[in-house]
Amino acid sequence: MTASGMTASVSRLVAAAAVSGALAVGLGAFGAHGLADAVPPERLVTWRTGATYHLAHSVSAALAGVLALHVPKAAPAGWLHLLGVALFSGSLYVLVLTDVGLLGALAPLGGLSFIAGWAWLAVAAVRAGRA
Repeated sequence: MTASGMTASVSRLVAAAAVSGALAVGLGAFGAHGLADAVPPERLVTWRTGATYHLAHSVSAALAGVLALHVPKAAPAGWLHLLGVALFSGSLYVLVLTDVGLLGALAPLGGLSFIAGWAWLAVAAVRAGRA
């Protein structure tokens, strides 16, 4: 990939991560204020878990994008984290809003995506250190 192609790809990842981060803040606030009287307290805990992982992995996705400018192959870690946000946090949000327990089955797939992203980032960093 050319330098300009790499920069454009990284820019897309960082932009997607930033949008995800903004959504995490908004959804976290919605859970704290808009759902407080609408769902049982244990479901609010589930919402908070989704929002916490959502925000943390939005930040890590942005950092993976920035790191990709210096560490070859770091960007896929960010995309894996954003996939994890969609699967893990997204399924928890929908579970809280609909109480359809089957959707909770997607959360472990999101968790695996988070783990894969961290593992990918570790391998990319080690390989970059050897280069």
